[in-house]
Amino acid sequence: MSTWQEYLDTHQPRFQEELLDFLRIPSISALPAHKADVHKAGEWVVARLQAAGAENVQLLPTGGHPVVYGDWLHAPGKPTILIYGHFDVQPVDPLHLWTNLPFEPTLDGDKVFARGASDDKGNMLVPILAVEALLKGTGVPVQPPHRTGSTPPPQWGRLGGGEQLGTGSLPVNVKFCFEGQEEIGSPQIPGFLARHKELFACDLAVSADGGQWSDSEGILLVALRGICGLQIDVQGAKTDLHSGGYGGTIRNPAHVLAELLASMHDATGRIAVDGFYDDVADLTPEERAAIARVPFDEEEYLDNLGLEATFGEAGFSTRERVWARPTLEVNGMWSGFQGEGIKTVLPNEAHAKITCRLVSNQRPEEIVKRVIAHVQKHTPPGVTVTVSPEETGGKPYTVAGDHWGNQVVADVLRQVYGSEPYHVRSGGSIPITGVFLDELGAYTVSFGFGLRDEGAHAPDEFFRLSSFVKGQAAYCRLLERFGES
Repeated sequence: MSTWQEYLDTHQPRFQEELLDFLRIPSISALPAHKADVHKAGEWVVARLQAAGAENVQLLPTGGHPVVYGDWLHAPGKPTILIYGHFDVQPVDPLHLWTNLPFEPTLDGDKVFARGASDDKGNMLVPILAVEALLKGTGVPVQPPHRTGSTPPPQWGRLGGGEQLGTGSLPVNVKFCFEGQEEIGSPQIPGFLARHKELFACDLAVSADGGQWSDSEGILLVALRGICGLQIDVQGAKTDLHSGGYGGTIRNPAHVLAELLASMHDATGRIAVDGFYDDVADLTPEERAAIARVPFDEEEYLDNLGLEATFGEAGFSTRERVWARPTLEVNGMWSGFQGEGIKTVLPNEAHAKITCRLVSNQRPEEIVKRVIAHVQKHTPPGVTVTVSPEETGGKPYTVAGDHWGNQVVADVLRQVYGSEPYHVRSGGSIPITGVFLDELGAYTVSFGFGLRDEGAHAPDEFFRLSSFVKGQAAYCRLLERFGES
């Protein structure tokens, strides 16, 4: 048995207690009331990295929620791997749907329930523990480093009897980038990384924000969709009006909004915004075959949703639509009276929020321009319509399945699962992947251990302790394999 495996086995009870401690911090980046909690979570990560043996650890300001940096750079001639994750979490609403309080972690068999358990605190803690096992598996007594004024909890980095474990070495150079604003689209991260290119320079990024296909099947994540968002505001008369006195004589903003939104798709579901598809990279036959290889039961898919039929762009499978085609979706719309009963009012304003999921080679800023032009073209006289782009967004991201980073990941996943990993795409977005490519010239490969049923962003989110343990050993193997590549 390897020394790192012995270390992981010995310290697993401590690691799991630390996970619970981490999950108790309500680091909700979207809510201003929790700004201090996001900062507190960043400080927790700083202390945890130092206890693991990382060097040059610091909490860096971004103009928004902070970023944690650390490194270990004593492997000359070996690649530099940047490990990425995030310590912010989603809001918990609706609270009444949680079985237990979201920031009071609850163990139930193999599962730990808490907000952020799977996305992404459980997953991002895994590589920190793997690095600790690689560095401290020798058992040579030394004092772990810690930041001045911030002493890690006494159990961190200790073996039984309080003996401090020694510092070994890593098979590669490692840097860490853990952010506190992923769940709000990483708005300050592009400018932050542009200012710190040298500090975060690397050969490859590895994202701990991700998962596997199942508890017995691995994946290579080869594409993520990008995203952009807008709000549409329709303004009519100066005030709400009596529908009996004014109805039929002026434009109703709610009607105008409905017409505008309906004009954005044709009857088949294809987006009707001029130029929307101009930069879309078509799927190759090989890419379509790789998607078709991934198991998908459409009947089960519909049954889980309580629906009878799918709907979407003609000529593409359901999986292709959600993984590799762009979308324009209404996320919310509101106008006028919404209480019980009847109020005979003609509303003077109407609003909608939309987001577009993007695929290669679409650019968020260009899509925003095209949607704004579409709204302007279809706005009738008698109302004023304003379209406001959301501040956050992200480019679509693609990495080849045979990229050297993915080849290493595939080798490790074959060891872990005993089978070939599926090549998958994500309908969601991780904005920083495109930023790493633009600012650092580094591709990102995914190596997380969340599973699809763990309720990320939903009530009763959980993480499997078996995945928590499995991921630690897998990261040790991954870093060793990178050292050989």
